[in-house]
Amino acid sequence: MKLYRRVPIAFGIVSLTIATFGAIGAVARGAAAADAPGWDPKAAASYLDDRATFWATWPNAARDRDTFCISCHTTLPFAIARPALRGLLREKAPGAAESRIFDNLLTRARGYKEMEPFYPDQTRGIPKTSESRAIEAVMNALVLATRDAESGKLSADTKTAFGVMWPLQMKTGPQNGAWTWLNFGYEPWESPNSAYFGASMAALAIGTAPEAYASTADIQDNLKNLRAYFQREFDKQSPLNKLMGLWATGKLPSLITPEQQAAIIKETFSLQMGDGGWSTAMLGAYQRRDGSAIDTGSDGYATALATLALQSGGVTTSEPLLRKGLDWLRHQQRPTGQWVASSPNKQRDPATEPAKFMSDAATAYAVMSLTYRK
Repeated sequence: MKLYRRVPIAFGIVSLTIATFGAIGAVARGAAAADAPGWDPKAAASYLDDRATFWATWPNAARDRDTFCISCHTTLPFAIARPALRGLLREKAPGAAESRIFDNLLTRARGYKEMEPFYPDQTRGIPKTSESRAIEAVMNALVLATRDAESGKLSADTKTAFGVMWPLQMKTGPQNGAWTWLNFGYEPWESPNSAYFGASMAALAIGTAPEAYASTADIQDNLKNLRAYFQREFDKQSPLNKLMGLWATGKLPSLITPEQQAAIIKETFSLQMGDGGWSTAMLGAYQRRDGSAIDTGSDGYATALATLALQSGGVTTSEPLLRKGLDWLRHQQRPTGQWVASSPNKQRDPATEPAKFMSDAATAYAVMSLTYRK
């Protein structure tokens, strides 16, 4: 018999209730957002496929043995979002772009010990090797677990990827329980503040992996340390990082406490803009390196992450403010198929490739939010 504990969340004129099983449990879902009109899955797929194809051939992404790195902004979100579009588009199998990204990742995962890290110490400075090894191990596990979730079977490659990931989990210091993460001073994914983001990606991998991988006996001490990290460091995090934790706790229950879950849901709705969207500038204390003014209007990345995390964290689509956020997404897709966001690091020339990276992430996250199912 399932016993549910109700956690009330009240703020302003809004009152929400999260159903929890144990610390956190499943809640009834409203109608799937993807069933509503107002956005174009085919155009989104075309944009994502084009950007993944670009990345695979971009000289700056090239790495050891004819492989390329997997990026936090373009190819990682692509790899975990693109499968959700197949059913909507009645695709029978992954397309060329998705296959190329996956095959590259699989090549690097299988040759992990022999592959040069994304950023070696010798050319990029200490501790880039350890940062690169950790970030790649987490990414490999997440993409492989996402692929396995489609078949319902945990593959040997995914088991190996987790076997590489777990020994890299930190056992001391402020990141105890998490993973060291790539730091180039770029928000929100490659900065001193990104370890919580990275740990969320690891938690998503664990919770997504089929055949009850999260219940495996020999990883329970690791999970205990991971949960301790999330709960211990929660109050220090930006709203963006907290949203990552909220998203992940929908996959891996009890990652954060019910009180922490209620707090970030309340905070997220308090940051919602009048038009229904969210602004990346409001999700972190970001200051651009070039001194330019950061964009403060609603954008695709922040709105997609907020609505995805809220759904994963237990807010149903019957909640008017969440529905307003999803409606913002449906009506802000560009004719090119993308959702737009701009860099929190500096003003970029729209004609350059790096200027598109935030929109790459925004589009992938929008797809995940608009196709979300518990």
